[in-house]
Amino acid sequence: MSNDPPSPVSSPLSYLELVKICDNFRLPPNYGSTDVLQKSSDTDSFVPWTLSQAPGSPAVGLLRLDVVDLLRKEKPGTWVISEPQAGHRVSFDTSVNTPRKRNAVLKELCERWRDTGAFPASIGPRKWRNEMYPVYRNPFGVHDHYPENDSDEGLGNYAFEMERAACALFGVVTYGIHMTIYEGIASSPQVKFWIPTRAKTKQTWPSWLDNSVAGGIPSGMPVFESLVKECEEEASMEADFVRNHAKPVGTISYFFRNKMNFLQPEVEYNYDLGIPHDAQFQPHPSDGEVESFDLLSLDEVKSKMRQGIFKPNCASVLLDFFVRHGHLTPDDEPDYMEIITRLHGRFEYERWCQQVCI
Repeated sequence: MSNDPPSPVSSPLSYLELVKICDNFRLPPNYGSTDVLQKSSDTDSFVPWTLSQAPGSPAVGLLRLDVVDLLRKEKPGTWVISEPQAGHRVSFDTSVNTPRKRNAVLKELCERWRDTGAFPASIGPRKWRNEMYPVYRNPFGVHDHYPENDSDEGLGNYAFEMERAACALFGVVTYGIHMTIYEGIASSPQVKFWIPTRAKTKQTWPSWLDNSVAGGIPSGMPVFESLVKECEEEASMEADFVRNHAKPVGTISYFFRNKMNFLQPEVEYNYDLGIPHDAQFQPHPSDGEVESFDLLSLDEVKSKMRQGIFKPNCASVLLDFFVRHGHLTPDDEPDYMEIITRLHGRFEYERWCQQVCI
């Protein structure tokens, strides 16, 4: 996360360097060890957050130690924090055992932390999004919704939801949609891209270059409907046009640590939209999140990417486009395989509960 406008780098970045800016975190080798003395000031130490203390309970986040220390001060009956010798982890109290109860605990906690000045750079009033993000038992599983009977029976994948701005505090996996709108033939060197500049007033990454349309997936909204909503809000695009021409093309995923040392593992659902040759198309800013749209050539986009002025995950989405349409090949890119594999990571998720959730 950046609160500053972009500043072009002095030397062009390689494509692998662009990926590494976005996929910039790995768990330390001693993660999960009960022999390591951990201090709250240690920003490289994280504690798994599980739904319960029961063996096999799924990990839903990774908490920095100063967050864990604040949770220790919460009233009894909401959180359980085991000691390192017992397999250090944080979970909801056994009484907080349904989606509705988890939602209520998190809503009260996050709003109180916001109002009392805890972590103001993350969840202060100016950072608050007033948008709920879903959290799933299995971050790679189905995006199901709030169970009608508010029960964990049947074990659907939906676990709870929480304020978007607080997700990085708790290290939960978040999800978004990113679409590349292009004119011409996708595989042609003459292809052009509609590239927005983010508004100067954006809470995060102000004035950076972005993908044509992008946004988070709010709780309860299907993936494609999130795309349609963002197209209408950000680019003034007709819903029917998007439904008729947007094509799902896969995902990217990356393990990002922001400048405040909070973790943001993210999955982006990617779409391509090629403008029909007989269509008159011009995206227009609508909701104040975009400053302007520019139609840029492939070479212009590549140059601006290598200047480091694209929002990091947006550069990764464009690299995925380049791979899929032959603008980046194993014959002309020595780091091809590492780029491919790092665009589709799993956040070392199998290690999140290492030694404590078995």
